[in-house]
Parts: sequence; structure tokens; C-alpha cells
Amino acid sequence: MLIWLSYRSYRGGIIYERFIRDGVSLETRTDLPFATIFAPCRGVDREFKQNLRRLFAQQYPSYEILFIVDDKEDAAVKEIEDAILVHSSDKVRARLLIAPRASISSQKIENLLFAIPTADTRSEVFAFVDSDACTDSEWLASLAAAALKQSVGAATGYRWLISENGKLGSELSSAWNGSVASALGPNTRSNFCWGGSMALRREMFERLDIESCWKGVLSDDFAVTKAVQDACLELEFVPRALCASFEHQTLGEMLEFTTRQMKITRVYSPGLWLLSMFGSTLFCSVMIASIGILLTSELGGLPMAAAIITLALVTVFTLAKAFIRLRAVRFTLSDHETLLAKQVIPQCVLAFVAPPIFLVNTILALFSRRIRWRGTVYELKSPSETVIIREKR
Repeated sequence: MLIWLSYRSYRGGIIYERFIRDGVSLETRTDLPFATIFAPCRGVDREFKQNLRRLFAQQYPSYEILFIVDDKEDAAVKEIEDAILVHSSDKVRARLLIAPRASISSQKIENLLFAIPTADTRSEVFAFVDSDACTDSEWLASLAAAALKQSVGAATGYRWLISENGKLGSELSSAWNGSVASALGPNTRSNFCWGGSMALRREMFERLDIESCWKGVLSDDFAVTKAVQDACLELEFVPRALCASFEHQTLGEMLEFTTRQMKITRVYSPGLWLLSMFGSTLFCSVMIASIGILLTSELGGLPMAAAIITLALVTVFTLAKAFIRLRAVRFTLSDHETLLAKQVIPQCVLAFVAPPIFLVNTILALFSRRIRWRGTVYELKSPSETVIIREKR
């Protein structure tokens, strides 16, 4: 079973790379309507100034950017105000909004719900971006073009974590996150949204009543994904909307980050959480058993042959998948080629460590629904009920 699943994963990597290359080679539409970018912020991320500058440099006819924070004393405020002063033009206007502190939803959701009613009445596309997402110049146009298709409920990109310092924690986070990134592709029914890089038609946003879907929840993207799937609409992955995100994580921060994602998954998509637990348990148990057989010299014959074949095939498929996945990402994130080239060995080697991390994540998620996110502690009572424990500024 593990050999078969590893082969399927490898085949998925080939499909992912082909889809990425085809998507990046498509010409971007120029006849695009006015759009609004919602950018919730808290604190100053790595490359924050560059991320702000890139948002103002979109190759898009006309759009606005709404930056939202929950505290006028936030360190991001000055950076945002400076960027607005320097980069605003007739083509792109920007405003800074101060949202109230969250009471029943995550602070990110509170920021978005506060900003939605203030969007320009001309806006026909709503795009959403995280403050740590490093977009390219065609990010907005690519997302908008996909979202404007009548059969599409939402268009999404994803993140690719890049370590500038090469530390183990950061590289592990990138390998772990990479296995999730390559789950996206041409299947519009199985794709999922990532709230750090997604877009919907305004009409679709209102038809699906996303504002109501967001009330009381922590995860904006899981809520949008469910709304789109419940309406039997397509969810399109846009290769040009893949964003670099720079991380310097310790091993402890890596474990906190990955476990947080799995705790959120357990609450909002329990089936996916169970599937992750099954897959990681299968990988770890079979690989450990195979190595154990090889180390037991008394055993021979069929058990020894099975162990050798299993280890060899799973290793080949896992290495090939990691290499192909990174090659696809290097193609679309060519601006970061120097740093991505350094990830070849870490991605291939640490691909074998990602399943054990997933197993630990899924087990920890079984015993706790409490997470810390951007300085706030939340208790995930249910998909529609979030309790704020405390805030740390």
C-alpha cells in the first residue's frame, strides 16, 4: 500500500509540475475590472517593505488596496503609511483602516469583516493577501482572471516557505509545507483555498454570503473552501498566485507552526486530518519495520526482499516527488531562484522527515484545540465558534 501511495504521490508531482508550467505560460488578460485588495496586517513580517512595494506594483488596470490593522500603535502602521505616501497613484489608491479588537472570530476575520463594507463601489473583484506573502507583478491579474470565470467560485494561490538562513527549523517547515502545496492542481473539485492569496468575484462573494460564513470562525480559507464546495462550484488554483514567504524558524517554532495548521484542519476538515494521520502512520510504521528487518540478519528470503524493495521504491518515489515539486516552484518563483536553488538538498532529504512531523502534529491535535496565532491565543470550540483566550501585544 505504501509503495502504491508513494507512486501516486510521485505521479501527482509530475501533474503538478506540468500544471504549473502550463499556467505560468498563459497570457494574462488586460481587460480586467476594478479590484480591491484586502491586506490584514499585524506586526512587521520579514521582507514587509518589499511585500508592500510589490502590492503597489501590480500590472493591473486600476485597483485599490485596503490595509487593515487592529491597533494604531502596531509597528506595521508606519511602514504602511510610508508606502501609501510613496507609491499611491491614479492607478492604485490605498487606505489604512483600524479595525476593532476581535471578540468572537479571529483577528484576521475581524479585520476583513470591518473592511469589506468600505470597498469601492466600482470593485468587481475581491482579492485577499497575507502580509508575509511576496507577490509578483501579475499576481492580481492572474487571480482576477480566474475568479471572473462564471464556473469558478474562488481562485487561489499558495505559499512556498523560503529559509534565508538555512536553519533546520525553517527547512523542515518548508518541506512540510511543500507537501501541502503540491496537493493543489488541475482538479477544481478537490482544490482548497489559501487565505493569503485568493480572490472571488464580488458578486460571488455576496452570493455565497461569505461575511456570514466568516462570523465566529478562525480560518477564513477553510470557510471559503466549504462555501464554494457546498455550492458545487469550481475552485481554481492559479500558479502565478504562488507566493514566496520568508521564514526564520527554530525547531520549536516549526513544531508550533505545523501543529497549529493541523489543529485547524482537525476542526474544519476532520476527514482530511484523519487521512493525514493514516498516511503518516503508514509511512512511519512501514519504513521502520523495513529498516528493522534489514537490521535483523537472521531473517532472509521473502521478508528481506520485501524490505529492500519497499525501501528502494519508496525512497526513489519520495526523492523524485520532492525534486520535481521544487523544480516546478523554481519555474514560477524565478525572482527567488538563488535561494530556491539552495533548497534542492534540504527538500529532498527532509521529505522523509515530513511524514513523522505530520504524525506528531495529528496526535497533538487530538489532545488540544488551543492555538497561538499572531500573538493571540484561541480555543477552537467548533467550526463556527472561536473563543479568544488572551492577547499578547
